[in-house]
Amino acid sequence: MMLLLLLKGLLLGLAIAAPVGPIGVLCIRRSLAHGQLNGFVTGMGAATADAIYGAVAAFGLTAVSEFLVGKQFWLGIVGGLFLCYLGVRTFLSKPAHEAAAAQANGLASAYLSTLVLTLTNPMTILSFVAVFAGVGLGASTDSRTDYLTAAALVLGVFLGSALWWLILSGGVGLLRSRIGANWMVRVNQLSGLVIFSFGVSVLVKVMLR
Repeated sequence: MMLLLLLKGLLLGLAIAAPVGPIGVLCIRRSLAHGQLNGFVTGMGAATADAIYGAVAAFGLTAVSEFLVGKQFWLGIVGGLFLCYLGVRTFLSKPAHEAAAAQANGLASAYLSTLVLTLTNPMTILSFVAVFAGVGLGASTDSRTDYLTAAALVLGVFLGSALWWLILSGGVGLLRSRIGANWMVRVNQLSGLVIFSFGVSVLVKVMLR
């Protein structure tokens, strides 16, 4: 039973992480610019945030989830502005071999930036609530069983999300040696424009809500 729930959580984590959004673009760009490890750590920030929100939904932390959803306007503003900042920074960044001195705190920065960015979308909680209800979480009369079920699902979500980022960063990292400095400039510029457009889109949606 627990193994099945873990598998369901893993598939859910894969499904949440796989669509290419701003985090996916960041992971691809950082894998090309700084290597597979940097891209994977970028994705792990998002995987951690998914697990946190999954835990909030799975363990029924109603007060926390209501607070976060209630603050979605300001969190959306912060997230949109952060995306715009990352977009401009990525657009202007130099190829990796020219910016090696700036990478001392690269892994910590890569992890924290995507952790914060993913946490600015509290509506993710509602998605987890709906999906977890669909797999029967909360249907048991035994609270201990529900906690074990929740823990298995949340662990599965984290592992599934982490697996996706490992696959993506590893696959993209294999192409790194074939891409020269001129191509990396174009990759940075294209990635920057895409990330910036995501930020503008978030801000527009928040303002029109």
